[in-house]
Amino acid sequence: MAAQPDAACQTHAMSDQPGRPWCGPLDVEGLAAQSVQRLADAATRLWHKRGGTGAVTTRPEWAWDDFGSIGHLRVNADPVPGWAELSGFFATADGWVRTHANFPHHARALCAALEVPADARRPVVVDALARAHAGDIAEAVTAAGGIATPVRTRADFAHSPEGRAVTPGGIDQGLAARGEADRFAPTTDGPLQGVRVLDLTRVIAGPTASRAMAALGADVLRIDPPHLPELIEQHLDTGWGKRSAELDLREGDQLTVLRDLIDHADVLLSGYRPGALAAYGLSPEETIDRHPRLVHVTLSAWGEQGPWAGRRGFDSIVQAAVGVADLYAAPDGTPGALPVQALDKATGYDMATAAVEMIADRDIQPWRHAAFSLAATALDLLDRPVPQRDPQPRTPETVITKSVHGALTHVPPPFERDGARLTYPTPPGAYGTDPIGWAP
Repeated sequence: MAAQPDAACQTHAMSDQPGRPWCGPLDVEGLAAQSVQRLADAATRLWHKRGGTGAVTTRPEWAWDDFGSIGHLRVNADPVPGWAELSGFFATADGWVRTHANFPHHARALCAALEVPADARRPVVVDALARAHAGDIAEAVTAAGGIATPVRTRADFAHSPEGRAVTPGGIDQGLAARGEADRFAPTTDGPLQGVRVLDLTRVIAGPTASRAMAALGADVLRIDPPHLPELIEQHLDTGWGKRSAELDLREGDQLTVLRDLIDHADVLLSGYRPGALAAYGLSPEETIDRHPRLVHVTLSAWGEQGPWAGRRGFDSIVQAAVGVADLYAAPDGTPGALPVQALDKATGYDMATAAVEMIADRDIQPWRHAAFSLAATALDLLDRPVPQRDPQPRTPETVITKSVHGALTHVPPPFERDGARLTYPTPPGAYGTDPIGWAP
């Protein structure tokens, strides 16, 4: 039987450790605190190598606030949109399926696979899925270009070919750059001052990485395809401290513009399915061969090997596939979900940490690539021991910042530098409209 969300939230003796704001059968709090702490430690080490004497520090409570940032976000005091009508758990003839239809093209693909009208409402989809088998419909939706997965147990995923193919993320020591080692110029302004980050990621995980790097001083430029715009709520949550522009890589002249940006970048973050960017000559091997100073960090849902390597996926979908949703099931058997998008957030911070570590060591090590997946983060979370600490509701620390979108109530970065809490250098601007180029 699946554990219940409050199973690890019993009252225990008080300790000097902060309580658990979410509780539940998995240590989401520990995952959050550890991933943010690793980035703080890496940033401090880089800063010291660049001649700085300060330290970047964090607190578990700030990490928790950050992991729930989109839930705390307000635009002129109003919350941002939540899950779309066709996203969520649906009962099928033989179990449950999880869909992700927040993006319009994914909603259309779901409806096409179900052979219902493209503008079908939830009751129609509920009825269609109730007559289908979970595995069959998930494959049909995937084939149509949509995103869905059966809800499985941890054991089922672990014994599947796709589950056995998941490997831990980290720095790829088999992919080295040519050329002489070098280091960044000294600075006392912050650990990532002068570091140029080109962000080719979407939704939450990769944009979380670049947002954190922007808070630590990096010059971040995010590029999106004009035919697949980001959801506005995601832009408002993750667009802090960076510029946003659009390029269509299917157009030769715009691909040339992107290559010029890479020529002058220090870090490339890419979050498209494995192999998708290789069609444009932007695989890790090709980018590092052409740009020996570049650090390339890649992100996928399921990893770069195995039968699901090229499959689309989101945090919620991975939760359902690997056994997390089963652990969070309600007493009536309805699958549940983590209290926050913890797989996205933790993976994003791990991406930023790997980038900072490779930057810090590029005077002594040639490694220039790191790869991460949401599935690997999920398996790490499933393997973490769950602490027995008291439940402790958390009221997040928020600030209000004026922007072109209105007054944004948001959580600040989960870092302080020499005792002063960091702030984002700029709020999210108008999506996709910034000049294409690096700051002077």
